[in-house]
Amino acid sequence: MALSVSTAVVFLVVMNITTVSIAFPSIRREYDVSDAGLSWVISSYNVVVGTFLLVTGRLADSLGRRKVYLPGVAIFGFGSMLCAVAPGLGWLIGARVVQGIGGSITMAAGFAVMLPEFPATRRATAIGISGAAGSLGAVVGPFLGSIFIDAFGWRSVFWMNVPLCVLVLVFGPRYLSESRDPDATGRIDLGGVAIGTSSVLLAMLAIVQSEAWGVGDVRVVAMAVVALGLVPWLIRRSRVHPAPLIDLELFRFQSFTSANISVVFYGLAFTSGALVTSVFLQDVWELPIRDVGVAFVFAPLLAAAVSPITGRWADRIGHRWLLGAGCTSSGVAYLLYIVLLDESEALWSRYVPISLFLGLGIGLTVATWSSAGIADVPQSRFGIAGATFNTLRSAAYALGVAIVITIVASAGDEPTLAGVERAYAFIALAYFAAAIAVMVTFPAGSARDRAPMEPQ
Repeated sequence: MALSVSTAVVFLVVMNITTVSIAFPSIRREYDVSDAGLSWVISSYNVVVGTFLLVTGRLADSLGRRKVYLPGVAIFGFGSMLCAVAPGLGWLIGARVVQGIGGSITMAAGFAVMLPEFPATRRATAIGISGAAGSLGAVVGPFLGSIFIDAFGWRSVFWMNVPLCVLVLVFGPRYLSESRDPDATGRIDLGGVAIGTSSVLLAMLAIVQSEAWGVGDVRVVAMAVVALGLVPWLIRRSRVHPAPLIDLELFRFQSFTSANISVVFYGLAFTSGALVTSVFLQDVWELPIRDVGVAFVFAPLLAAAVSPITGRWADRIGHRWLLGAGCTSSGVAYLLYIVLLDESEALWSRYVPISLFLGLGIGLTVATWSSAGIADVPQSRFGIAGATFNTLRSAAYALGVAIVITIVASAGDEPTLAGVERAYAFIALAYFAAAIAVMVTFPAGSARDRAPMEPQ
């Protein structure tokens, strides 16, 4: 039951991401704004999630995972309501910020609130099942989203979140047990919080605004320099403070370090790929939104079938080759899009069959990354480990969106095939880089095989 409650939130969050990508062209038409301005509808969520994950992860470990998690679900639902009634772009972006605060809490504490119910040898399986729920959310999101947008407008995709949040808030207190880090003092390094959140916020603002202002703009450069300059200060403080924001001991685990490095490349491609494809199908092929929603179903449906099996494999043989194969399969899909798709609509004969390579890749990776990041981490540190991992992943999501919007826009004022193909090339390279990084750096074998060798 704990797994069911937590996976409901994974389902909800993934569904939210995919439906917003589907709604992107509809929102642009209603507000009549540029892609650069509209990119903040997606990027503001990722910026806030990335900024607050470390803080909420530390709070979850110290105060109690369930005590922090359930209010996060409530905030996410409230933010969804604000998005649904937004009278303008500024309101919508602000509402997405509220959603992002709730999302940062649920991401930081989501697995930590559920995994203590499982022995270490079955955690990857549990995360695989949770990943299947996320893949199902990716199936349901575009399909239901396209139907709702066609019938009721884009605002309805945010209303869909509210009843699911209510269900989690009703059943969560009953089925989620409380857990926390027994070594946590309850104190938080407020100075480290200020330094860390400022660094992440400035870095992500520089990333997102580089699309509108230009990479060489003095404001972008200044934010990036200050953000990077704060990192050594935070690391030095984390080494000596009794309750540091970043637990540097986590990086003694090779699996944790490898997953953090590799998921950055993966994150550059994952969210941005869905966005570019939505733009391609709606603006280049000019397909009705219902057809787009149906076409989006097949890849996540395959991913939903593969993900729980992948979790069992990861428990038995380890993560390295599963992640490598999944990233490679995803990269191949985008290369085939470039080679086989043109301006002539070929939704069922070409796009959907090619998308199955992506579905296989997602099924092998989307949940497996999370279990890989905490494969060798002690249970007491699940919260901060997951928060550190997801901070980098969220930053990569935001950077990937900013990059592909810039690439698509470089080919003309309106989306064109040339711009989409350039963006697809970037996405494929990012997936291949993730595959190489994880296959070269991730330790061999399963977590059970490595247990005697890793630090405790």
